[in-house]
Amino acid sequence: MPMCGRFARVSPPEVFAEMFHARLGNLEVGPRYNISPANDVLACRQLPAGRELTLLHWGLIPAWADDRKIGYRTVNARAETVAVKPSYRSAFKHRRCLIAADGFYEWKPDKVKKQPYYIRMKAGRPFALAGLWEHWEPQGGESIDSCTIIVTAANSLIGKIHDRMPVILSPNDYDQWLDPNERDTEKLMPLLKPFSESEMETFPVSLMINNPKHQGAELVNPL
Repeated sequence: MPMCGRFARVSPPEVFAEMFHARLGNLEVGPRYNISPANDVLACRQLPAGRELTLLHWGLIPAWADDRKIGYRTVNARAETVAVKPSYRSAFKHRRCLIAADGFYEWKPDKVKKQPYYIRMKAGRPFALAGLWEHWEPQGGESIDSCTIIVTAANSLIGKIHDRMPVILSPNDYDQWLDPNERDTEKLMPLLKPFSESEMETFPVSLMINNPKHQGAELVNPL
């Protein structure tokens, strides 16, 4: 399982379009309680014509890749190396995005199993994960726009479950993160910090989350 390998996006796209000041277009997507790698995820990116909400394949495929299977290894990018690692450094400079989320899952080992936990904002509000995106055009095949989620050290709340967490961006940082003219690593790296534990909550959930086929709202019910 990747460091951030499952998350949920249940708020409607219209909510994220307003949050991100992005155009919605003709997207019609329902709630997803169990998003896993290789699924399409709802994301906001800055294009020359403005910000748009779109669907991106989860598992970044660099433009130079020979095979899309590299996406299975690029679901997450570590904050500490994202600016220099070949798979991510170009996207980090030029193609950053916001990935729409309402919560995510992590697993805590116990004596007999790994217990899944759901992690969300205390107020239940949706939020944005820091992501990167790429456009890939294979020879003789269909192009794919894909993405990765950046992960960082866990805050004290999530640290009781797992030592890593996805980067959650403050709304005050959306503009800087999406700005294609912002390429200063020293200004961008401070955004990739653990989110405040005081605004978050977590609770154990059913083992049904382990099966990607399960998608119902009951997945986020506390045990």
